[in-house]
Amino acid sequence: MDMAVGALHFWPFHWSLSTTLSPPPPPPPPRPSSSSCCFPQLSLSPVDKTLQHIKTSGVIACLRAPSAELAMEAAHAAFTGGISVLEIVMSTPGVLEVIQQLVQDHPTRIIGAGTVLNAKDAKNAINAGATFLMSPAMVMDIMDNVQSSETLYIPGVMTPTEILSAYNAGAKVVKVYPVSALGGTRYISALNKPFSHIPVVASQGITTDLIGEYIAQGASSVVLSDAIFNKEAMGQRNFNIIYKLARLAAFEGSEAVERYMQDEKVQSSLVL
Repeated sequence: MDMAVGALHFWPFHWSLSTTLSPPPPPPPPRPSSSSCCFPQLSLSPVDKTLQHIKTSGVIACLRAPSAELAMEAAHAAFTGGISVLEIVMSTPGVLEVIQQLVQDHPTRIIGAGTVLNAKDAKNAINAGATFLMSPAMVMDIMDNVQSSETLYIPGVMTPTEILSAYNAGAKVVKVYPVSALGGTRYISALNKPFSHIPVVASQGITTDLIGEYIAQGASSVVLSDAIFNKEAMGQRNFNIIYKLARLAAFEGSEAVERYMQDEKVQSSLVL
């Protein structure tokens, strides 16, 4: 274990909302309402529960940091802002200990590992407590190894062929990456026509103001990186900014999912 990882066990982390932020309003409450009609709670496996939570939140916050300490503080700020699903990129120093500690500190949050490129890293992340894994491409060794586990694997895809291949190989959800370079919301809309039965996470270059449009066009959730963990704020350790960006993203994600569910209910009633 390297020094950065080992030191994390003894790091006296005391990030406090009362000392860092001045009196913010409470985070937005979770929205009950119509999501329960589309994501039933009964008899769900751990993998299906994770997927349901990702769909309900509408946002996956993607965190990469140059140190374990900064990753912990930024994650706490994002959670305080209302983020419920967090992906920590594997290149973050001490990432396994960061995941393990965050899982202990925030047992109701969904915490996963991102940019997982091989089966060894996948196994280590799962052992650390990650409930989902994301890759920028489809890694068959990971897919094969998670089939019997309680961890959701979200492989990266670009083309219709890759989407169908990943789904047929066992993927319950796929990540369209790099979505902005592929056409953004218009690309998601086009993919949704033949693949409406396959949950899709949109990733790369997405800003908070586009969350609603991505969800409306068929994305189950979006990945936000710099839109929450702003590079300047991270560099200055300005966790107040990260908190505010996280709060806005969580609100926009919740509202977008709610609007989508209402639209689905309307469409269903018209069919009936």
